[in-house]
Amino acid sequence: MSLAAVWPLVLGLLVVAALAVATTRLSRRRRAALAAAGVAAGAGGRAGRRLPPAGVWLSLAGIAVLALAAAGPAASVPVSRAAGTVIVAMDVSNSMNATDVAPTRLGAAKRAAREFVDGLPASVDAGVVAFQNGALTTHQPSADHAAAVAAIDRLSVTGGTSLADAILTSLSAITGRTVRPGPDGTVPDLGYWSSATIVLFSDGEDSGNVEGGSGGGTGTEGGGDAVEAAAQAAAAAGVHVETVGVGTAAGATVEVDGYRLHTALDQDTLTALAQTTGGSYHPASRAPELDGVASAIDLRLTTHNEDLPLAGAFIAFAVLLLAAGGVLTILRTGRVV
Repeated sequence: MSLAAVWPLVLGLLVVAALAVATTRLSRRRRAALAAAGVAAGAGGRAGRRLPPAGVWLSLAGIAVLALAAAGPAASVPVSRAAGTVIVAMDVSNSMNATDVAPTRLGAAKRAAREFVDGLPASVDAGVVAFQNGALTTHQPSADHAAAVAAIDRLSVTGGTSLADAILTSLSAITGRTVRPGPDGTVPDLGYWSSATIVLFSDGEDSGNVEGGSGGGTGTEGGGDAVEAAAQAAAAAGVHVETVGVGTAAGATVEVDGYRLHTALDQDTLTALAQTTGGSYHPASRAPELDGVASAIDLRLTTHNEDLPLAGAFIAFAVLLLAAGGVLTILRTGRVV
């Protein structure tokens, strides 16, 4: 049990202690006065009876319990809920600065991603991964969807593209441990995470540089093989990858470090990536199709601790003690003390 504030309890106990001392002294003085008057403690008549302290002690106990209630007691209890996880993986490579979709590919991807996250049910946690040459988790999965949207809004373009890193870093965010390919390019067993989905927004152009899924890795050339290996790892973990293609087949020209480069949507790569994991490809122009992604997630049963306020129960118990003390005092003495 925890307390919101300790001082009401301390103050209440001091008051109870002072009242207990005063009651004891008063009782002794009363008995001494009766003895001096020659009245025996067990003599008949109401005036000669020894005052039973039970009613007083019950009242004092009630005050002590009220002090405890004022301190804001709470018990930590396990609460179960059905939950899932969605990682929004956003391509922030230089090619996403192309303007073949308005205002830019990244701008269009942000808009679609915001709408998607806003439509997620409260039972689904949302995380954000930004990827270019490497990848970085910019928002850990949580029920705070507004924070996920804010993380999406902060993204800006830089670097090349590594779809493999996007998947591996997303798997790291899902599993809670760094996921890196081994020397042979394969990914160790990650367990089964069917309650998680990766929604990847990209133009599909891949530079073929995989950094081991941590954003600061090995720099090993992987290309399509690295993407395939990462996709197979997601599939083995039961994680679907839903890809959203941003851009056009005709493409556009972007300026990078003083060079003008042509870039176009690679729909085939994104489609193959999604199909390997059991997911689907969605053109950004039909982003509302993503509304069904969350409903298709196999929610898992999770348990977390929540504080259960106990003040109400303690107040009810204190009232019961005070009432019992008052009734007992009236019955024994004929007056309220």
